[in-house]
Amino acid sequence: MARARAIEMGPLGDEEMLNAPLARRRALLERVAAAGLDHVFVGDHVSFHTGFGMDGIVQAATLLACEERLRVQIGVYLLALRHPVAVARQLSTLCDSAPGRLVLGVGVGGEDPHELEICGVDPRKRGRHTDECLIALKGLLSGQPTTHRCEFFEFTDARIRPAPDPPIPILVGGRSEAALRRAARHGDGWIGVWCSPSRYAQVVKQVAAEAEAMGRHDVGWRHGLQIWVGIDADRTRARERLAKRMQGLYKIPYERFEKYSPYGTPAEVAEFIAPYAEAGCTSFNVMVISETSEQAIDGVAEIKARLA
Repeated sequence: MARARAIEMGPLGDEEMLNAPLARRRALLERVAAAGLDHVFVGDHVSFHTGFGMDGIVQAATLLACEERLRVQIGVYLLALRHPVAVARQLSTLCDSAPGRLVLGVGVGGEDPHELEICGVDPRKRGRHTDECLIALKGLLSGQPTTHRCEFFEFTDARIRPAPDPPIPILVGGRSEAALRRAARHGDGWIGVWCSPSRYAQVVKQVAAEAEAMGRHDVGWRHGLQIWVGIDADRTRARERLAKRMQGLYKIPYERFEKYSPYGTPAEVAEFIAPYAEAGCTSFNVMVISETSEQAIDGVAEIKARLA
């Protein structure tokens, strides 16, 4: 599949970008913008495994305030863990300050069921819960009076103004068939993770076909990919560093991820990523593990330049 749009690429908002003194964070974000990258992306967890987490909207607000040129993508926001009226207000407030600079990725979570349980969400129903939240959120973000009743929450004539202008793109993450249907029904795109380029191309076609069947025509699709990479001139060192970080976070052996998580020089990583661009990916969220934040940023910039 030939590429029809320019490639957007951005690194993960790493620990330094999110938690270092403000001057250090601003310097790193300036480096991202100066390198010609398009956005920074942040994750979202309330309490993942041993309590690790970050609030995606709060982190996005901090980054948007620190650097005025970059967009921020939340990938992915665990929408079902929050009430959609409160989320709509947060998003409205944020977009009033930084219009057109936020992309909201939404996922169902589930890698740590306890995280959902402590937020009052049944892990077995997290998909249906997310679907209802998405319907409610899209109504609320229109700025019009919105009523929604479902098994998880209900409200009548809720109004959230101003409506974000331009509207916030909503991308849906997940690999299950239910997630793909969710992207087709509610999303402006799909965020893939841990899949082959051939599978990616298949999903892009499937989502478009299902959206058409649902009566969604002329969607300006902006499909993405989240990908872990290790960057170092020494491939062995790049792999070791990447494996350690992924195993520490997911509590799963790195070998389970290895065929989807490249490592080596930026040139080697770009060669690995290129087929996804040909398959229809237009936005890459690159989770780089490198020796320093500067090396990570420069590595992503070189990857993007090689894909141009």
